[in-house]
Amino acid sequence: MNRSVYAAVSTAGALGLVLTACAGPSGDTTASPEGTELREVVIATQAIVDSAPLYLGVEKGLFAKQGIDLTIETSAGGAAVVPGVISGDFDFGRGNMLSTMLAVDRGLDLKCIANANTTAGDPDFGAVVVLEDSPIKTVADLEGKTVSVNTLANIGDTTIRSVVEEGGGDPSGINFVEVGFSEAPAVLESKQVDAAWILDPFLTESLNSGARVISYNFSEFHPELDISCVFASTAMMEKEPELVAAFQTAMNESLEYSQENPDEVRDIVSTYTKIDPEVLQEIVIPVFRPDFSREAAEKLGKKAVEYGTLSKEPNLDELLPE
Repeated sequence: MNRSVYAAVSTAGALGLVLTACAGPSGDTTASPEGTELREVVIATQAIVDSAPLYLGVEKGLFAKQGIDLTIETSAGGAAVVPGVISGDFDFGRGNMLSTMLAVDRGLDLKCIANANTTAGDPDFGAVVVLEDSPIKTVADLEGKTVSVNTLANIGDTTIRSVVEEGGGDPSGINFVEVGFSEAPAVLESKQVDAAWILDPFLTESLNSGARVISYNFSEFHPELDISCVFASTAMMEKEPELVAAFQTAMNESLEYSQENPDEVRDIVSTYTKIDPEVLQEIVIPVFRPDFSREAAEKLGKKAVEYGTLSKEPNLDELLPE
């Protein structure tokens, strides 16, 4: 299995991959140990810490309790998740909030049905870092500098631009370059960039090597920012409302269980990633909660429009669950 990499859904690539809608994989059933039949359901996600509630929910029987036999399909990136959900290859998907907004902005019928993870605050599981001897001391100092993000025109550069602007800098002067999180520490060390936005476990590894945090951009953007959600196609929601409701219930219970049991989160992450055990004990665990912050989502949408990532502000009544 590939090492954990937090990858945003590439909706631009997804548009070219969307297939004609077909019957999803959720039609089959399997017998539970008690003799009742469970509905086979497939969700696509990435093998990262954010996905821990899904794995814990399966292990603890929370999905089975709702009549769901959940299969978790993993992808090194997110490019196949959105088209897979639209086509019916996957029943549900998990992706970051701005990627989901982007998909809807470009005409794909998706809706968040459950939260997935939220910023942890200070410290956080993601940060903009610089070398220890860097002259960059504040976020405003990023103006005119080269900063790496894993994906351009997404949640990373959008939140960074905003915190730089709020810190008194000019975000239009930042040169963002695309570098994967796993490569970012080495690119920073070799001074190919002035600063790097990195998520755990690579953030912890970078800090252990002497990097210095300039901004916890998620929590500084908004202290209640929800980073990702579980989404479904509107076609699925119309066709299978009872299944969607059952999945929402199981997912919310899994989020609550994960928030209450961080040690079990670390244990389960070790079963589906190759994060070094010592690093795994050091990383910051996201907040897992069922509720969404509408205020944070509104700000994210507005800033994405301001910086040219979205064509219009998302309709949160249509995007977020009721």
